[in-house]
This record gives sequence, C-alpha cells and structure tokens, in this order.
Amino acid sequence: MSFDNSIFMSAKAWPFEQARAVLKRLDIEKKRGIDRGDRPVVFETGYGPSGLPHIGTFGEVVRTIMVMDAFRALTNDTIPMKLICVSDDMDGMRKVPGNVPNQDMLAEHLGKPLTAVPDPFGTHDSFGDHNNNKLCEFLDSFGFEYEFLSATQLYKNGGYDEMLLKAVEKFDDIMNVMLPTLGEERRATYSPFLPISPSTGKVLYVPMKSVNANDGTITFDDEDGTEVTMKVTGGNTKLQWKPDFGMRWAALDVDFEMFGKDHQANMKVYSRICKILGKEAPVQYVYELFLDDKGEKISKTKGNGISIDEWLSYATPESLALYMYTKPRTAKRLYFDVIPKAVDEYFQHLNAFQTQDEKARLSNPVWFIHHGRPPQDGVPVSFALLLNLVSASNASDKDILWGFIERYSPGANAADYPALDNLTDYAIRYYQDFVKPSKTYRKPTEQEGAALMDLVARLRDVPEGDKTDGEALQTLIFSVGKDHAFENLRDWFKAIYEVCLGQSQGPRFGSFVAIYGPDETAQLIEDALAEKFG
Repeated sequence: MSFDNSIFMSAKAWPFEQARAVLKRLDIEKKRGIDRGDRPVVFETGYGPSGLPHIGTFGEVVRTIMVMDAFRALTNDTIPMKLICVSDDMDGMRKVPGNVPNQDMLAEHLGKPLTAVPDPFGTHDSFGDHNNNKLCEFLDSFGFEYEFLSATQLYKNGGYDEMLLKAVEKFDDIMNVMLPTLGEERRATYSPFLPISPSTGKVLYVPMKSVNANDGTITFDDEDGTEVTMKVTGGNTKLQWKPDFGMRWAALDVDFEMFGKDHQANMKVYSRICKILGKEAPVQYVYELFLDDKGEKISKTKGNGISIDEWLSYATPESLALYMYTKPRTAKRLYFDVIPKAVDEYFQHLNAFQTQDEKARLSNPVWFIHHGRPPQDGVPVSFALLLNLVSASNASDKDILWGFIERYSPGANAADYPALDNLTDYAIRYYQDFVKPSKTYRKPTEQEGAALMDLVARLRDVPEGDKTDGEALQTLIFSVGKDHAFENLRDWFKAIYEVCLGQSQGPRFGSFVAIYGPDETAQLIEDALAEKFG
C-alpha cells in the first residue's frame, strides 16, 4: 500500500512515526490475505472512570488524534478511520475518591461496578455515568470526533459476547499466560473471569470451580458460600483488567492504542491475550506519566496535579494541547507553574509556522494542534509580559492592560486581536491566584541601588522615538549594568526583577519597558526603592 506523499513519509515528528507504523500494519494484513472490507482503522483510548476525568486522560485522547491527523495526511484521507473512547465503567469501585462528595454513601457500595454505584453528585444514574459524562462534555468542547463506548453496555448488550465465549474456550491458554505473572498466593485463587455476585452485585475475585466451554458457563461460590453456575455473557461477568485489555482489542478490532508507562510491563500480556482470542494486537505507543508539584504521579482518585477545568481557567486550550504534544516520552511536571511557558511557546510556534517551509511545518506542534490548518492570528505581546504588566500596574481590569498595549502597538484592539484579548483575562486571573501571593521583594545591594537610580535617570531621558523600541531599551538597560561593573549581566537583570517586581525572572525587560513606558518604569523603580527599602 503506497501513497505519493514522500514529504509525509519522511516527517520526523512522533505522530508521523506512529502513523507509519499503523500503515505498515495494514500492509502486513494485506500480504496475509486479510480483507478488511470497509472496516475503518480503529484508534482507541481507554478510560478508567474511578474518579473525575483528569488532564492526563485528555492528553491520551488529544495525542491519539494527532496520530490520526498524521495518518490522514499519509493516506491522502483515502482510508476510513475512527476514534473510539472506551470507558472501563464495569470495574469494581475499590476505594472512594477523595475529591467527591457523599463519601459515606459511596463507601456503602465499595466493590460494585461503577455503573451500579449511585452518583454522589446526584445528577446521573450512577457514578460511572457521571464521570463518563464529564469526559464526553470535555471532549465535545474541543470538537473532537469520537465514538464513546461503555464497557458495561458492551458486556451487557452482546458487544463482547463472541470474545467472552472464546475466552471460556481458551481458558487454560489464558491462565498459562497469566499465572507466571502472579505471586504464589494469588495464583492459587486467580481467574480471568470476575463474576458479578447475584446476591450483592459486587465484582467477585474468586476462583472458578469449573469452566464449561460447551455452554459458556462458569461455576463458583458466591460470597455467602452458595455455589453458582452462570453464563459469562449478558453482563454476568467481566474480565480481570489484563485479560480485559487484550480482549477489548480483539472484540473491537483495535489498530492503535497508546497508554502510560505504568502499562509497559504488561504490553506483552495484553498482546498475547489478544492473539489467543484470534486477533493481532494493535500498534502500541507508551508515553511517560505526568507528575504533580511534588514529583508524584497524578491520579484521578488523589485529585493531585491540575484538573482540566483549572488549566482552562488560566490558559488557552491550544497551550494545553501543546503541552501534551511536547516530548510525550519524557516525564513532565503538570502543575500551575508550567502554564505561562506553555502559552508563550504555543504562540512562538504559531508565529514560526507562517514562515516555515512544508517540511519544517510538519515538525511544528501547531500543525497537529490545528489538524494541519493553523490560524494566522498571533499576538504582539507575550503572556509573560502581560503578567508583568498586571504586576506593575496592579491591573484588575483588562482595559488597563489594553491601554498599555495600544500605546505600544497603535491601532491594536480587542476586536482585531481576540486571542490577545483572551490572554489579558487569563493573565489577570493567573497573576491574582499564583503570582501575587508568592511575590518576595528584596533589598538591593549598594551596587544594585546605584545602578537602579542610574537606570531611572536614563529612562527619563529616552528619546521619544525610542520609547516603544524594545531593542533600544534593552541595550540601554544592558549598558547601565555594564557601566556599574556587573560581572554577570544576568545578575543585573535578576536584581531588577527581584527588587522592583518581587520575582526572580521574567521576559526581556526592554520589552516590558517598551510596553509599560520608560517614564512609568522609572517611577516603578523609584517607588520600589522608596516604599519598600526607604
């Protein structure tokens, strides 16, 4: 199977690498005489709704869509494909998440499938339904095209029946895969089938007394000791999570799935289960896990790290997508302090895209964020600079910020720069919640104090034509530091920020002066020296 798309075939970005692996999978199928008919290429993401959806869940979906965009480009959009999002909502609730209401009520339903646990928020039929809805609402808000599938419905309505019956038939083969991966104690009671107790409704981890492939039944002892024989179909059972993973691939004809590094050790198990059930395992991509501010893995049940809604309260959706694109195989902190950099890097990539050739564009993250069609509306002012403007002006209203922006860039307005207008709202909110509470001013050294007073004098004498020239102003500030014998001029710029703005770093100070104004900056420095340090 070949396409006249050499530029896409040689693209180095990781989504193209994965898309080519999927294309190779199709070529192998064709050589083996497998006729896919009109069956689409299936890209899958799995979701464990044990808690509220977190940002890592979104990352898995958006990254998969990036691979799909690359696949579409590789194949000239001639091969049908679809994204399915499968919720493992029939899993038993093992513990009560710490970030939801009505904890005592939930504790009464421990062990039951999530779709059999009442919704602690009181808005849906079950806790699983509530969390599934939250996931879908968020994915819908991004305009993602996907098919949502509930494991509960697949188990109950026949979607998994063929593979469940095959799993009964291949019970011993599956056990031979699983038992070597288990400790001695667990091996004694392990079964890939987890029956749902007919008496309590709980997911049971019990050994099988017998397995009958002829009629598709299992026999076990219920919680009260009663021997029960039941069909494995009809929602009576579910599979343990490792066999379930491979069975899902087989039942849904999955061609591609990515998952976190915590699954890496089990990849071979999933693949072997899938093959036992008569299907080839999909292309698999492992990404690194996100960490919170303490370096711990983010978790739905812990509720640590940043939530989806929190990120979007302080920054653009595109900045979040960029963070997910960048170095997926490198562990990254996912906390509030990464937001400003992500916002500015997005706009840097967007601005660069306009002047890049086609080959370079295929390595630019915005190609994937915008499905190959990035917009042309950049912003003339960085998010970091806006944060400094808010800090310097104590702005609580974006009209104040626009006053500075319009002076710096005559004719700029909210109607022509809607992206920048949104950034002003984000900057005010982020500053109030994260920057202002952590500000720490320090007293200048004698050398720094003298240099700052000299800077004040020079700023008041800036010629009219240079007052909005960031480069000229940066050179002026640089000269002051040099004249006052700073061995490392970085220390000079750091001193300006720490003494005058209460922070250790920021954007180029010349750019800040250009937009805030040389006279206003001189007054800011004078006020800082007088008010805070006498």
